[in-house]
Amino acid sequence: MKIGETNKSPRPADSLKLHHIGFVVSSIEESAASFAQFLGASWDGQIFTDPLQKVRVSFFESPNTRDSKIELVEPAERGSPVTRFLERGGGLHHLCYEVEDPESHLESCKSLGIIILRAPVRAVAFGGRRIAWVITKKKLLVEFLER
Repeated sequence: MKIGETNKSPRPADSLKLHHIGFVVSSIEESAASFAQFLGASWDGQIFTDPLQKVRVSFFESPNTRDSKIELVEPAERGSPVTRFLERGGGLHHLCYEVEDPESHLESCKSLGIIILRAPVRAVAFGGRRIAWVITKKKLLVEFLER
């Protein structure tokens, strides 16, 4: 696209707000101190186990309240969707954006050729708000969180 041209391709139905960036680790407890120190973030020690996602997750808050959160994710059981990723070294895993209406947002994603990996399901770590998962043509894994 040249400078001054507009992108006329379809866009998702609503605005996106980056909620968190997810990292896969072998152990939240063993990784927490180094993540908090490096990021200058605070960690409340709370870990959520999500049986639907088969993961344990925990969040770090930046001193700047406008910053997105950092999420550590570890497999909670055999067959967890993050196990293979961890076997390849773990690390940066996904971006999570808040959206108003997950279903209509997923419809917009489909129109862009984005693959829907998981339709909206309730998530323990977000007080029952729904999450959905997609992967782009360029292999970017994205989680959508109901606002």
